[in-house]
Amino acid sequence: MLETIINFMNSLLWGKLLVYGLVGAGLFFTIRLGFIQVTHFVHGIKVLAISRRPGKHGLSSFQVFCTSMAARVGAGNMAGVAVAIGTAGPGAVFWMWAIAVLGMATAMIESTLAQVYKVKDGDDQYRGGPAYYMEKGLGQRWMGVLFSIFLIIAFGLVFNAVQANTITGAMTQVFGFEPVYVGIGIVICSAFVIVGGLKKVAKASELIVPVMAIAYIAVAFVVVGMNIEKLPDIFMLVINSAFGWQEAAAGGVAFSVSQAMQAGIARGLFSNEAGMGSAANVAASASPNPNHPASQGFVQMMGVFVDTIVICTATAAIILLSGDAASSSDGIAKTISALTSHVGDWGGAFIAFAILLFCFTSIIANYSYAETNVMFLSGNSKKALPLFRLVVLGMVMFGSLAKISLVWDLADVSMGLMAIVNLVALVLLSGLAVRVINDYREQIDAGIDPVFDTSKFPELADQLEEKIWPNSTEPVENNIYLLR
Repeated sequence: MLETIINFMNSLLWGKLLVYGLVGAGLFFTIRLGFIQVTHFVHGIKVLAISRRPGKHGLSSFQVFCTSMAARVGAGNMAGVAVAIGTAGPGAVFWMWAIAVLGMATAMIESTLAQVYKVKDGDDQYRGGPAYYMEKGLGQRWMGVLFSIFLIIAFGLVFNAVQANTITGAMTQVFGFEPVYVGIGIVICSAFVIVGGLKKVAKASELIVPVMAIAYIAVAFVVVGMNIEKLPDIFMLVINSAFGWQEAAAGGVAFSVSQAMQAGIARGLFSNEAGMGSAANVAASASPNPNHPASQGFVQMMGVFVDTIVICTATAAIILLSGDAASSSDGIAKTISALTSHVGDWGGAFIAFAILLFCFTSIIANYSYAETNVMFLSGNSKKALPLFRLVVLGMVMFGSLAKISLVWDLADVSMGLMAIVNLVALVLLSGLAVRVINDYREQIDAGIDPVFDTSKFPELADQLEEKIWPNSTEPVENNIYLLR
């Protein structure tokens, strides 16, 4: 019965509603921002390069970038890409790319808004995200409550079950470990980090994420180098399959364009989270550098690019270059099998280790997103956090032992409901977001470090927490020479 309901919800959400909603919103924001993901791509890299400066109250932009990447880079990049290719063909990869490019503009909007409407909690730490801009910007607390509930279910519970499920699958396949013992190990390690709250999650992410991402990309480059002569054919296979220009792809298995589009967008969104409002929760925690909300928008825009265009493409290359796209293996098993065929037995061990790090950091970062929304529901009180942490750890254990298809389907439903609520808010607040971003660009063009002057936006006078932005406008010397 539960499975039937979940399948119905997925077909409703992902059959048309969210596909059109995400693509439409991405196009809308891309046009309104003047194709900012193209025209300001290099600028995004420059902002990321100066993002390590720590803030007095919030995390550094680099810590926030690593934490958001910890949540983004996980099962979706390795198992999710494999699932998409296995169920919908190589064309799904193209639609992952497409939704990522459009999603860069969406991430720019939602992270900028998260910064505008951030607040301070009792520990003098910045908090914010869609629930906060729904309440403060739209004056609709009920909307923020609804979003928070969906996010807590999705990130605190379901997504963490997905990540634990993927770790267990990899450890069982490669090393023959018993799932129950793997689950216990994940629970213990997760508990050690999440009891320290957002700051401990950020520190762990800052240490682990850069190393694991660089190592995985390096191995993918090695695989591409070993098969460089096949690369043009693989690229054409992806394009032809995406648009149905060949009747059968990947070993004679035929897939429809709608299959490829649906799977690519669903798995792409699960991976890069653009439009879901999830990364915006941690984006609000940054002390931006320069001191302007839009600077964190640029950082998160680059996060979408790295996650999907770089890391998901690395997984797709490993699988497609192996000729394993149509094999019967599913999820992480397909990725392990593909890499092993390229480099030998150590490939399986490498994927298992990468999955362990990728998915573990996703668990702790997902928890941090959910924690912010628990705080929103409780009026920034921490009394509910100990019980919530126990529930999260229980879901991690459940995910270690659950049926993978049901877990993935639950993830799709919860993600889709989140995205719908957030997209409505983003469209309604997009006028303000565009003006804030244009204010940033005008200051850059004038040759000065951007600073957020709230007096330029009179509608914010009664919406912002008192003195959040006036107290944080401390220009950073010499940044402009890097940013121009």
